[in-house]
Amino acid sequence: MQPTLVPTAATSQLHFPVIRRFPNGLTVIAEQMPIDAVNLSLWLKVGSALESDAINGTAHFLEHMIFKGTPRIRCGEFEKLVEERGAVTNAVTSQDYTHFYITSAPQDFATLTPLHVDLVMNPSINDQDFERERPVILEEIRRSQSNPRRRTFYRSMELAFERLPYRRQVLGPATVIEQLSPQTMREFHQRWYQPHNVTAVAVGNLPVDELVATVADSFEQAIAHRQQHHPGRSEATIPQPVARPEQPFHTIHRIDHQDRSLQQARLLLSWRVPGISALAQTYALDVVASILGRGRTARLIRELREERQLVTGISASNMTYDHQGVFSISAQLEVEHLTAVETAIAQQVQSLAEHGVTDDELRRVQTQVANRYVFGSETPSDRAGLYGYYQTMTGDISHALNYPAEIQALTVEDLQQAVQEFLPSHAYGVMTVIPGNQTEQN
Repeated sequence: MQPTLVPTAATSQLHFPVIRRFPNGLTVIAEQMPIDAVNLSLWLKVGSALESDAINGTAHFLEHMIFKGTPRIRCGEFEKLVEERGAVTNAVTSQDYTHFYITSAPQDFATLTPLHVDLVMNPSINDQDFERERPVILEEIRRSQSNPRRRTFYRSMELAFERLPYRRQVLGPATVIEQLSPQTMREFHQRWYQPHNVTAVAVGNLPVDELVATVADSFEQAIAHRQQHHPGRSEATIPQPVARPEQPFHTIHRIDHQDRSLQQARLLLSWRVPGISALAQTYALDVVASILGRGRTARLIRELREERQLVTGISASNMTYDHQGVFSISAQLEVEHLTAVETAIAQQVQSLAEHGVTDDELRRVQTQVANRYVFGSETPSDRAGLYGYYQTMTGDISHALNYPAEIQALTVEDLQQAVQEFLPSHAYGVMTVIPGNQTEQN
């Protein structure tokens, strides 16, 4: 299986990844790094957003079943070997991707990689293990629903998205998990866990050619074993469904909740903004989020927490999903301050639209981004995560390498235009969560 070398347009002097694509569709990214560890990350562009309502939660449940063994690896055998060698392995499922990873000593990379790949590509998903794991998933759902922070987040996503699948929980509802069958999961795995849907990233203290060869050979072995145990299984590329972004809010859309477990109220304002499919438009919004709500000198923190003391906490974020993003500002506060704080937030956003940001504010965020990029790239797992995420979500690793440069190139005019276009102060979603049975006091 001969790879195709893909050049990278790296502008960062810190990063020198190599990309190779193979005839079966597998993408391998590798980089040698002078730290005595190797991280192997397997990224698949499949998450809860690709599920139908009828199987919501399958991707996450499958993540658990991956570690239950294959026709070649007994359940628990891989974890035992990982523990004996002092390695670390885990996985995470999101709306847009699933990520499996292992970090080991360089001398263990060649031994553990074929096993790790076989687990991901050839899980047994037998009925007995499936039924033993189902209560574990249901308990995870129960704990999630009992967590006030998660409940607030889930409600905010239902506000932000009326139609797109991001409004659903990654874990899925208990009613679906209770009815899910092992065969449905096997079919889901067969559809999405194909080499063309995998980005494998290996970063650590081994030569690049050795990293690439070990990963590629491991996938060849795994696919050969798959065909041996499942002859005739299709490897055809299946196009992912296309979802259109939702329209921005045209007015102020309000949703109110009560939560007996809270001691203070929660206020959240959200705007529908571009997602990864329009990545260039997200950079300015990232900076605006920092200027409004990250760090003690941020506008909203300074005004509402430090000076007016109307909130005990406030932050801003720009969450970027595949089909759409959500720009949100959230605050923790006493009920009697809800109206005043919402008004102050809208006024700050309007001020950015009318007057823009200062040069000092922009330089502060640009410096923070540059430093965080360096600090967040110090380990093999840091870099493997950076490369894998952007390659999986955009198909182009240069977005990972060039992010600081994109932020440095922004001007105060760019930020003002982004606020004017995407963050109207007269049209947004607003959610309040009131403790107990209280009602808002104006």
